[in-house]
Amino acid sequence: MKHPIRSGLLATALLAFASSAALAQIQPWMDTSKSPEERAAAAVSAMTLDEKLGLVMGYTDPEQLVKEPDEVVSAQIKADVVAHHIKGSAGYIAGVPRLGIPAQWQTDASIGVRVAGMERTALPSSLATAASFDPKVTEMGGIMIANEARASGFNVFLAGGGNLAREPRNGRNFEYTGEDPVLTGEMTGGLIRGIQSRHMVSTMKHWAVNDQESQRTTVDARISKPAMRQSDLLAFELIYDLSSPGSAMCAYNLVNGDWACENDYLNNQVLKQDWGFKGYVMSDWGAVHSSSKAANNGLDQFTGYPCCGHHGAFFSAKTLKADIASGAIAMSRIDDMAQRILWPLFAKGVVDDPAKVGPIDFNASAAVAQTAAEQSLVLLKNENDLLPLAASAKTIAMIGGHADKGVIQGGGSSGVTPIGGNAVVGLEPKTWPGPVVYIPSSPVAAMKTVKPDATVTYISGDNIKQAAALAKKSDVAIVFVTQWMGEGIDNPLELPGNQDALVAAVVKANPKTIVVVESGGAILMPWANQVPAILEAFYPGSRGGAAIANILTGKVNPSGHLPISFPASNAQLAHAEIPGFHKPDGIKVSISYDEGAAIGYKWYDVKGFKPLFAFGHGLSYTQFNLTNLKAELAGSDVKVNFSVKNTGKVSGATAAQVYVSAEPAAGWEAPKRLGGFAKVKLEPGASKTVEVKIDPRLLATYDEATNSWVIKAGTYHLSLGEASDRLSTATDIQLPETRFSAVHAR
Repeated sequence: MKHPIRSGLLATALLAFASSAALAQIQPWMDTSKSPEERAAAAVSAMTLDEKLGLVMGYTDPEQLVKEPDEVVSAQIKADVVAHHIKGSAGYIAGVPRLGIPAQWQTDASIGVRVAGMERTALPSSLATAASFDPKVTEMGGIMIANEARASGFNVFLAGGGNLAREPRNGRNFEYTGEDPVLTGEMTGGLIRGIQSRHMVSTMKHWAVNDQESQRTTVDARISKPAMRQSDLLAFELIYDLSSPGSAMCAYNLVNGDWACENDYLNNQVLKQDWGFKGYVMSDWGAVHSSSKAANNGLDQFTGYPCCGHHGAFFSAKTLKADIASGAIAMSRIDDMAQRILWPLFAKGVVDDPAKVGPIDFNASAAVAQTAAEQSLVLLKNENDLLPLAASAKTIAMIGGHADKGVIQGGGSSGVTPIGGNAVVGLEPKTWPGPVVYIPSSPVAAMKTVKPDATVTYISGDNIKQAAALAKKSDVAIVFVTQWMGEGIDNPLELPGNQDALVAAVVKANPKTIVVVESGGAILMPWANQVPAILEAFYPGSRGGAAIANILTGKVNPSGHLPISFPASNAQLAHAEIPGFHKPDGIKVSISYDEGAAIGYKWYDVKGFKPLFAFGHGLSYTQFNLTNLKAELAGSDVKVNFSVKNTGKVSGATAAQVYVSAEPAAGWEAPKRLGGFAKVKLEPGASKTVEVKIDPRLLATYDEATNSWVIKAGTYHLSLGEASDRLSTATDIQLPETRFSAVHAR
């Protein structure tokens, strides 16, 4: 006898299978057994020209869009954008409903879902999570923000940033992951892997050599191709290899005389030909300067109209059709653009697993953000073991930085509206890239919770004399200093206002003074020699207050290491001035990066400068012994093994770093390069053997004439340590002459 329920379920399943099989026959791009390339090609072959051009053009700000002439943007497109664009979000690209191709809903950015008025969880800044030296941290963060994005209706994330911190005063350094290509590749790659694991498209940006914000839409970055391939482009190459982002966002600036979004060398020769990039190049909002030139030189998606001074003609289907008719753009190029846009929609699961608006577990998200912060904050200095706070610290003065209200975050397109709203309203600037936002995660409140046996007193620090008086009568004083940074502006390294004077007065009143720095990047610290303990918190995110309190009290052992160098003075910078700094936007300027690939610690090594705090630096409440460094050639990689032992009394983690030096004949840009790293967590007395592989590109120089990488024969010196200036053990390896193509085998 047949079971009626089971028979019904079987019949339903067979019907669904038959329907899917029939649909796959009618619409082969919906056949999941086919490759993403096959599916994208099949979909393009079924599209009309208007449908292809619909994929190519992206829109934002419906209120402005409806005011555009109909010959630029049709009434049909306007109606579609008005009906389906998520208010306050970055952008919208129409889908092809008759073919089952979803629209693309785009959101900023690497730190969390940015939609005006939509409260979401903020990760620590990208520079902060880079300080964890652990790609698992950024990957888990990527999963968390992608989950929130999908539940908010988005399927394209405009993350993550891969520009090197070539210019320490760059206002967007907090969105990026440091000054070294290997660290950037690993940490940004982790974020993108996490995002795309949730069936979203992620971008890598801003492609390329986008290293200052002053005159960002007009500056021409001048740099040799070998230097570019060994620095800025190498960082992106490693990101691409480690995460396969579906899109690359081209930058505002020019590179060697051509706009990044119409730069044949960057987009066609390097990205698509040499690296075999299958996805699409989208423009930054306002970065399009032509139609046919941009399309022919590699731009696939004209995104973000009518934002930021875009010229309407470049976003007109009429213009592109005229270009096709005149032969200025080949129809095959339009097909390629559409196919590239579709490829990641299939490859990353956007089509097969559409995003759905739903509930968000904000407690779970906040836990991810807090863990990321606790693994990322960097203990820069700790004389006489002032930290963690002793049990005898019964009166604690907490001063400045609005620490009674929350922690600061950066401004611009990465700014997240935090859960609970802005904790400190009315600060300047109030307009773009503001407003200045403080996330309501108070270090003062957290300290009272974590250390209930102490009397914690907060004072703003506006009155320096009163702050010093409070510090003097307290067992310990904690001063919070802040540096706000935002998109579109660069910052001096000096702290604004009277913060340096405040620190100097407090430490004079109480030698047991700790400074907590909330900054977007490196700052100058004229008081560093007087202050016994300094904690770099960067922008610590939605649970930053709790993370700071946990580290100050020893509930969490700090394990972050600096992803950037902190200069001792402005005299150590590669460029005395930033072209166009604090001048009205739109001035045509250029900058020659004569330092080439010698960025950050490499520049300090070349010049013999001693930074205030070196790249890779970070202290712990325990100690580690790194020994037994061995290296051998394993295929095309150099395989390195070493031992790490926790020789202290508490559990902790360190970032073990392997640096490589070459003989002068190798022609390197600097005496040493970071070859690889590993985050190692150990209980007291425990030890572990660690293996790190060094990519052959990190041992080579780029040869422009043959478009290849060259490793010179000779002795290579490997050093192991916990910072670029704290290397404890070394070994040598002999490498043969090796030449390999810069063209990826894919």
